[in-house]
Amino acid sequence: MTYQYYLYGEQQTLPETPAYQAYFEPARTAVVCVDMHEGHLSDSPDCPCPAPRGVPLVEPIDAFHDAARDLGVRIIHVRTGLRPSGADDVNGIPSAWRLGFSAFVGGIPNIDQHAIEGSEWTRFRTRVEPQDETVTSKKRLSAFYPSDLDFLLRQLDVRTIALTGMMTDCCILSTAFEASNLNYRVITVNNLVAGTNDELEDAALKIMSLNTGLVMDSGELLRAWQATGPTGAGAAASSVAAAAAADQGQVPSLAGN
Repeated sequence: MTYQYYLYGEQQTLPETPAYQAYFEPARTAVVCVDMHEGHLSDSPDCPCPAPRGVPLVEPIDAFHDAARDLGVRIIHVRTGLRPSGADDVNGIPSAWRLGFSAFVGGIPNIDQHAIEGSEWTRFRTRVEPQDETVTSKKRLSAFYPSDLDFLLRQLDVRTIALTGMMTDCCILSTAFEASNLNYRVITVNNLVAGTNDELEDAALKIMSLNTGLVMDSGELLRAWQATGPTGAGAAASSVAAAAAADQGQVPSLAGN
């Protein structure tokens, strides 16, 4: 069976070779959903790092996660979590994005409150089911640093990760590179990640398609998992059909960029 993927922005037919087919093994795959929390997605004027481009992704990501669970794929929700003292960032050596990104968007008044543990900004907006796992110690752009994500994946015997969430041109890109460096197979779900704007998102997806693994639509990835996973799962088939509708969605860029 053939599937479609994106190589440098162009949709192509995935080669039917063992190296590519090895990416589609549901039992050894986890979806890693990055930073879909109130600190990015709240509509409050106090939101410490607003990323409105991610808001339309919440429902499609939830639908995709439902279909993935039905097919035996694990779901791991990752978010940034910083100590209230500020030692991890603003009162230690601050993250570089606090300067450059803030300047680019014209300043973020409540930026010092971003991702503080115990605050309202760390609540996940995507649905977390009891069987899901969470990683809440991400402190920089990569979901692996300095969290225990790699330890968790190895404990679960996961070899392939599929990335959803925020933001394509920084956290998703950094996570994809680090995962690849750690020898995981990486699939970036291109219609379920959002970045700073169209230009940077497009560039990041092209870079990942050349250097970190596969870039695929959610519906196409679900079809691949369904074909290679357990057969005869009616619930899985219906969930795949529902989640595949996310392929048609369009996500707006950040206002003013």
